[in-house]
Amino acid sequence: MRTALGEPDARAAVTFLGTDRIEVLRFVDGDVLRYATLGMSAQPMADPTAVVADPLRGPRAELVLSVRAGRADTDKALRPLAVLAAAPQVEGVIVAPGASLDVGDPLWPGAPFTSVLVGAAGGLVEDLELDEPRDPVRFLPLLPMTPNEAAWKRVHGAEALQARWLERGTDLRDPLRTGVALD
Repeated sequence: MRTALGEPDARAAVTFLGTDRIEVLRFVDGDVLRYATLGMSAQPMADPTAVVADPLRGPRAELVLSVRAGRADTDKALRPLAVLAAAPQVEGVIVAPGASLDVGDPLWPGAPFTSVLVGAAGGLVEDLELDEPRDPVRFLPLLPMTPNEAAWKRVHGAEALQARWLERGTDLRDPLRTGVALD
């Protein structure tokens, strides 16, 4: 992460009962704040239907949220991001591109978003290759969704929502943006 984002200027750590420690690092990139989890990839994500989880093999990921600085108190997103990063250990889910993750409350005070769409890896931070037989760590961008966008995504799919955002010129880094027109 440091190669792609520089040195973090802030960090917070959260530990949930029965899970490994999750840190959230904040990086400043001009007028954009980037929040990245650290610790989610310590264990591979396991298929929740598997009888025994493989301690080495399986997808590994960290989450990255990018928002414009100065428009909202987005530093309050640290705990919700840690909750999302702990979901594989706590709930046995596999976080992958196209998935929706919901924290049930605003991601930060006044945010119109309670959930995120997980984007595809390979953009901002390159995959981190690990020694065999471990899978590489993927750095997955998080795209905040309003409740209406999340409901529309459940019906039409992640690709359709992303296409709608693109068609309408939606600034996904705006921490106070309104939902895209879904007519």
